[in-house]
Amino acid sequence: MEQKMTRFVYEGGIGEIEEKKSRFIAAVQPVHTEEEALAFLSAKKKEYYDARHNCHAFVIGESNQIQRCSDDGEPSGTAGRPMLEILLHEQLRDTIVVVTRYFGGTLLGTGGLVRAYQAAVQAGLAASRIAERRNGRELSIEAAYTDLDRLQRYAAKQAFTIHDSTYTENVTLKLMLPEAACQTVLAELTDLTEGRAKLSLGDPESYAEVDGNILRF
Repeated sequence: MEQKMTRFVYEGGIGEIEEKKSRFIAAVQPVHTEEEALAFLSAKKKEYYDARHNCHAFVIGESNQIQRCSDDGEPSGTAGRPMLEILLHEQLRDTIVVVTRYFGGTLLGTGGLVRAYQAAVQAGLAASRIAERRNGRELSIEAAYTDLDRLQRYAAKQAFTIHDSTYTENVTLKLMLPEAACQTVLAELTDLTEGRAKLSLGDPESYAEVDGNILRF
């Protein structure tokens, strides 16, 4: 089932590659405003003050409305724009990447630079934690204890995380469902419990799942 989702950096990271003795260090960071992005860039320039280049690219906004990039002295179009293309290709938003280059003494040529900067960005993303933001609803399931095992097995099979459980006279389980899956899941759970379970859907919201935890936006 298709669902609307966007990808974002939950936790930034640092990756590094080497090409003909030049070091390319990519630092990735989540940001929500252009001011945050520029502050991160400034911090990296201070940290790597002795580097030849500190190129950057960032994308901010629900519709990627803010896009900025810089070659920082590299030949035009060989660093910033190729870096930005990776962020857009990976469908990331609210993200900045700064690639620091320590020159190794050998010229790479325009094609070599493009490949190196893009590879560095990929290394930085690989060192980061990427999550998916989805549109969905919270499902509350109130059921008898005799149905608990089959409900837990169903959730596990469908890869739905039960993020809250309450045990009283009955058991109440809560899980987040992608919007497109809601009606199908309701029908399947009704059949699974032969109509015994009380099912209640919450209002539409945006969420992400990280390490089994639900993040709400």
